[in-house]
Amino acid sequence: MTDALAHCRADPQVSHVDWKTRGHDRAPGLHEALLAHGFEPDEPESIMIGTAASLAVDVPLLAGVTLRTVREEADVLAFSALQGEVFDIPVEPMARALSARLAVDPLMELWAAEADGRMVCGGRLEPVAGTDFAGLWGGATLAAWRGRGIYRALTAERARSALRSGFTLMNSDSSDDSRPILERSGFLQVSTTTPYRLDLRGRADASA
Repeated sequence: MTDALAHCRADPQVSHVDWKTRGHDRAPGLHEALLAHGFEPDEPESIMIGTAASLAVDVPLLAGVTLRTVREEADVLAFSALQGEVFDIPVEPMARALSARLAVDPLMELWAAEADGRMVCGGRLEPVAGTDFAGLWGGATLAAWRGRGIYRALTAERARSALRSGFTLMNSDSSDDSRPILERSGFLQVSTTTPYRLDLRGRADASA
């Protein structure tokens, strides 16, 4: 851990470090070690698994809402701005990281729902090469647009995309907001995960 953090601290482009623990792992002392290195734990999430077919259902969309994939630089920045607003994380580092991953991972997809000229919901699809699994990650919906079925429609579209590429199973680390959506589609909770975050922005400011 010490070497990994030293590497991150030495890179001025790294603003945050995320470390996820798993409820099924045996790692005595890890929680205390993360706290000692400055990490702060978020709320635990549910690790969910299920079939892509169970999610790939027709979900009516609100009038004026459209779904599409995102790849162009300006769109990736808008997607990152949505994520940044919902999760309170820096936008530009996320946009750089997503653009870099899109350049090297042909399987990863960014999906967004748009309305009133802006992105209101977004999430990633991350198929795992050599397996039957595709991951649902980063689901984010602006507060004013929640409870209208947009996230469920975006999830269904990502599931259809996974099936088109031959991935029949799906996994997700789900918050309390998204877990019920997956449970209604037959997904099962198999474990838990706890995200820990280390904010390095103070370090960058101090070294400037």
